[in-house]
Amino acid sequence: MTTSDSTTHTRVVTAARDYLIGLQSRITGAIAGKDGGTFLVDAWEKGPGEQLQGNGITQILENGAVFERAGCGFSHVRGPKLPPSATQHRPELAGAPFEAMGVSLVFHPRNPYVPTVHMNVRMIAATPANGQTVAWFGGGMDLTPYYGFAEDAVHFHQTCHDALAPFGEGLYPRFKTWCDDYFCNKHRNEQRGIGGIFFDDFSELGFERSFDMLRSVGDAFVNAYMPIVERREHTPYGEREREHQLYRRGRYVEFNLVWDRGTHFGLQSGGRTESILLSMPPLVSWSYQHQPEPGSPEHALLHDFLVPRDWLASDA
Repeated sequence: MTTSDSTTHTRVVTAARDYLIGLQSRITGAIAGKDGGTFLVDAWEKGPGEQLQGNGITQILENGAVFERAGCGFSHVRGPKLPPSATQHRPELAGAPFEAMGVSLVFHPRNPYVPTVHMNVRMIAATPANGQTVAWFGGGMDLTPYYGFAEDAVHFHQTCHDALAPFGEGLYPRFKTWCDDYFCNKHRNEQRGIGGIFFDDFSELGFERSFDMLRSVGDAFVNAYMPIVERREHTPYGEREREHQLYRRGRYVEFNLVWDRGTHFGLQSGGRTESILLSMPPLVSWSYQHQPEPGSPEHALLHDFLVPRDWLASDA
């Protein structure tokens, strides 16, 4: 979307902000209802003289019955110039003032049989020297299991597919491939999880329709994830499964710090570090040259699930 109308710009920003704050509230309400715990609500505002101006709401639940750490943050910030991570595909906007808003979440479950999940939906609006505001959207959701279950992967991907279907049948396969390519620890040539959907720099449907698509993705999250939680949360586990969970969380940390553009954007632009890093798991471990035992469920995760595949194919 491009516009030089300040009234239109204000309407766009207000509509996106209202939707995102409501989405955060709905998701944290669903998680708190399942867990029985309470989210700490930390409303914050950037102080005078900081690189960015703006505000946000960080919500976090720790040491819950179901979730060891569940963080869900809303932020709305403005800055004098876009950081490099936001202009690598839009060089004409380098150095332009901008505002960015979004909801980002990562939920780390206690039970190793419940997968970790990530979701992010965001809008960025920049105003280059010609005065015409350019707005685009990004986001998606992806699932990171510690033990693989095909029915969980199929359900997650089917929900993602159905959220995108009204906007074009070609979007799901395109965003699914984009997710597989993006959420990969390239230094290990290893997928982070079983994927989902991912999109960035998206405005090709026009502002209104692109925003509708973003909302469809955000609104689909609870239905994509909560049935899996309910299916796995009471599965018995022991020390072996817990150790495997902590080891695999190490891969999650590696991706977020080395490859994740959202993390880089936040840190490069002077964002709020505590909120940017709320995605980190509370406990994690690394093991030198660890190899799962052939034939084990841990081995199956690595070789049968952490590889790009079509989960909606008839033989998935």
